[in-house]
Amino acid sequence: MKGYLYKTIKILFPFILGGGILYWMYRGFNFQEISQIMLHEMKWEWMILSFIPGILAQVFRGLRWHQTLTPMKEEARISTCIHSIFLSYAASLVIPRIGEILRCGVLTNHDGTSFTKAIGTVLTERLVDTILMLLLVTSVFLLQIHVFIDFFDITGVNFTHIFSQFTSTGIFVTVLCLVCLGIFTYLLIRHMVFMRKVKSIVHDLLEGIFSLRQIRNKWLYFSYSIGIWVAYFLHYYLTFYCFSFTENLGIMAGLISFCVGTVAVIVPTPNGAGPWHFAVKTILVIYGLTASEAVIYALIVHSVQTLLLIVLGIYALVMLCFQGKRTGHSTPISSKHISI
Repeated sequence: MKGYLYKTIKILFPFILGGGILYWMYRGFNFQEISQIMLHEMKWEWMILSFIPGILAQVFRGLRWHQTLTPMKEEARISTCIHSIFLSYAASLVIPRIGEILRCGVLTNHDGTSFTKAIGTVLTERLVDTILMLLLVTSVFLLQIHVFIDFFDITGVNFTHIFSQFTSTGIFVTVLCLVCLGIFTYLLIRHMVFMRKVKSIVHDLLEGIFSLRQIRNKWLYFSYSIGIWVAYFLHYYLTFYCFSFTENLGIMAGLISFCVGTVAVIVPTPNGAGPWHFAVKTILVIYGLTASEAVIYALIVHSVQTLLLIVLGIYALVMLCFQGKRTGHSTPISSKHISI
């Protein structure tokens, strides 16, 4: 009973959190203004054009994933990798973060790949993407630090006040706790490795995590990784030209709002709904938009791009049904692999 309650809360909480933020932002808002802009003022050709890099970003993900699986003798089809990526993003709209597990399950069921090795490669992907995101955000932060200072002031974040609360003893205790946590985690993992029941699983998982070392063409992998983020940015930035109040903001405004929005989607809500709107709206207001214009932009762009994810997910589901499973390679997945 407790397990079902926990899972129910885990599923509902992101929707409640995202919905609460959206309600707070759009309470009392005149939604007829949005329909007026979408039907009569918006330049839809730019929105449609932005779909191309948006789709390419996911295709690059699929190609990069296929590249990491190949050296491990996992014979996944490129089409399956790409379709599973499409499906994973659509699924994450229903249950945040479930997409990473789902796409590994799709690959296992359709192409017979190792589920644990696939999960390991996904963890490696996330590490690479996190490093690239941090490099991008840090670079933009250093170049436009005054904009971020304004953002923190508006959102009420005061780092000086936060750090001033730590005494030397508090810092020592915090560091000590982190060290103890690290040692405990190491001992726990070491103990798990020597457990006979999970030995093979850990081996496959680690093989997937360290798959980067086995990739033959690392420059191609790097190119895919850069291409993903360039495509994501263009998917976002091209939408500036859809509206008269954002088309002249410039690429730097697009880059900063993109970075802040990317960090905001870490909050586990469906496709970042709520946190993304708030972060992007705040940055655009700093760049001179009215609050009304900023929330209109955020709501329309996020809604249309979310709809694109749904369409791609449905397309992938249909294509996977027609594609069928690779005969002789099927490896069933136990229910524990897809638990949430």
